Amino acid sequence: MLSMGAMTFGRETSKEDSFTMLDIFEEHGGNFIDSANIYSLGISEKIVGEWVQRTNREQHIIATKVRFPMGNTVNERGLGRKHIIHSVHASLKRLKTDYIDVLYAHCWDYSTPLEETMDAFSRLVEEGKVRYIAASNFSPSQLQRACDMSVYEGYQPFIALQSKYNLMIRSVEWELLNVCEENGIGFVVWGPLFGGWLSGRYQRGMTEAPEGRVREAEKHDWFEKWSKYNNETTWNIVDTVGTVAKKHSKSYAQVSLNWLSKQKAISSIILGASKIEHLKDNLACIGWDMDSEDEELLEKASSIELPYPYDFLEKTKE
Repeated sequence: MLSMGAMTFGRETSKEDSFTMLDIFEEHGGNFIDSANIYSLGISEKIVGEWVQRTNREQHIIATKVRFPMGNTVNERGLGRKHIIHSVHASLKRLKTDYIDVLYAHCWDYSTPLEETMDAFSRLVEEGKVRYIAASNFSPSQLQRACDMSVYEGYQPFIALQSKYNLMIRSVEWELLNVCEENGIGFVVWGPLFGGWLSGRYQRGMTEAPEGRVREAEKHDWFEKWSKYNNETTWNIVDTVGTVAKKHSKSYAQVSLNWLSKQKAISSIILGASKIEHLKDNLACIGWDMDSEDEELLEKASSIELPYPYDFLEKTKE
């Protein structure tokens, strides 16, 4: 159910602490490590590769990604055949392994025909350099198109979709989760604590974000920025998570992650902790249950008004 996210490795988290976090994750029975070539421009993959050398490679599932720029030239980005093949060879070298368990298309590429991407991915599987292929940050129609192409044109199928999902971002429930279920695709969650908004770090009454992901998001115009989510809707969700956390003597993060673990079609939740103590806390999110009253409180606080046509379709269920 839980994956070890390596996005912070080599950036917020030193190699030494990254190794410690991977050790702790393994001690808790974890074996799914999620990285990407773009994370610290390859440093994350190098750290994962060095750590795996100390363990049994076959006991671990290593995922990485390709799509975003690894350099300044046109051939160092995208989901074209040239970049995919070059990136996979570079990732294999950094990861110190002969194969990648799961290779994700990190995001839809509007500049490359999907047929070219699927063909390149499929050939890498046939060559044994990749075991399975998957998608990340695809819309419902984009994902369904890839699924149909695999069925009717014989390409390797996507076995998973990695997408953002949490108590503050629930729009994947409108369609993406259903597309995954209908096509037998696993749903892997990234951003389950939404940059710390759901960890208890940010509280009602604050005038600005303290040092951390949300403040950085403001500087770089990332999705979790303070100016976008410093509102009553957010604080109502955070307050409700706090109420449930206090009732069960759990942390905000544990409640937020536990809620996610109970949602339909969820295959894995990526823990992207940047500090050892955060990982230890996050790992305690499973093995306990909240009651129906708690679930109703969280559902009510985080529910969002459905846009058309989802609102119209919802009414037809009555």
